[in-house]
Amino acid sequence: MNLPNKITIVRTLLIPVFLVFMLVEGIPNGKYLAAAVFVLASLTDALDGHIARKYNLVTNFGKFMDPLADKLLVCSALICFVELKLMPAWIVIIIISREFIISGFRLVASDGGVVIAASYWGKFKTAAQMVMSVLLIVHLEYIWFSIFEQVFIYLALILTVVSLIDYLYKNRKILNTK
Repeated sequence: MNLPNKITIVRTLLIPVFLVFMLVEGIPNGKYLAAAVFVLASLTDALDGHIARKYNLVTNFGKFMDPLADKLLVCSALICFVELKLMPAWIVIIIISREFIISGFRLVASDGGVVIAASYWGKFKTAAQMVMSVLLIVHLEYIWFSIFEQVFIYLALILTVVSLIDYLYKNRKILNTK
């Protein structure tokens, strides 16, 4: 097993650690530890991809597991936010639905030999979701902090929908093929 795949597995194993710090009450500095684990796990996503491309270590396992690990991390955080009443469930449903739709769309495309690369809208969406997630994990009780949280929740929502429309529109021919 190569280094990028090992990093992806580490990211997957960090998810339960994140969940413990996020949801178990009474852990000293739990939310800050959860934020640190979330940021670390998010950074491993960029790291494993960089290493895989730079050293030509791209594998089928990595192509499958890397986006799955990323989605598991983000979806875990989003579900925690609903549980902790930090984010409305309807927004989480839209964001998670977009991830499933794009994953399915990429699967259909790959079956036809087409690789759909991440778009700028998708990258902006991911960045907004990561900032939103860290803000909600830390969740400081200041009015200005709450305003930042709300701004990033709705920014992530808007970019989620825009990136979905962008993906579907730019790749609409894939759905029309027989």
